Amino acid sequence: MKQRPDPLPQRDADAALDGLARALASLDRPADVKAFLLDLCTPAELEAMADRWKVVPLLLDGVPYREIHERTRVSVTTIGRVARTLEHGAGGYAAAIRRKHRALAASH
Repeated sequence: MKQRPDPLPQRDADAALDGLARALASLDRPADVKAFLLDLCTPAELEAMADRWKVVPLLLDGVPYREIHERTRVSVTTIGRVARTLEHGAGGYAAAIRRKHRALAASH
């Protein structure tokens, strides 16, 4: 990832990330979130994020890395990074999966 020549102080970086999180959280409809992401991210960034997200449920189901790669074409390296984040990350993937499952259950 491109680094700033003179990085922001951590407090400013945290505030910027909080602002982005609030903007995403304010969007109610998936179509609005998609439009926001299309405006915000490059095609490569969107592809990378979508790749990470699509392997999460497969990892949680215990699908082996090689099989995930064969099904999704996501690199084994990326799959490993997502797996490590599921284990040691901030809990965002788990929160999103829980919400997704609740929404699916409510719609049935």
